[in-house]
Amino acid sequence: MTKTILFASVLAVIAFGSMGMTGVAYAQYMGNVGDEGQTGKYTLEEALEIQRRRIEAVQENPASGSGTPYLDASGVIGASAISAAVFGGIAGALFIRGRSGKYAAQGRG
Repeated sequence: MTKTILFASVLAVIAFGSMGMTGVAYAQYMGNVGDEGQTGKYTLEEALEIQRRRIEAVQENPASGSGTPYLDASGVIGASAISAAVFGGIAGALFIRGRSGKYAAQGRG
């Protein structure tokens, strides 16, 4: 009975896992090229103009940074500190709990 349930659950996990990743990945593109040179959303010249404006905005405001909030809770260091505190707290609690109890070695600590 238990082997049947275990086999069925493993089979279900494999089946659902294989069905979840059936999407096809496409590279980024601007759209289909039309007869008059259209490239989907906007033309190549419009795309180049937008990129040129972005570069000019960055060059005019060098102190604005990259936009990545490092010390924010949603940033790199903030998220790392929060996850380190959570997982460190769990590890510390398990370590302290493991040093005492029914199966701890007698006479050590």
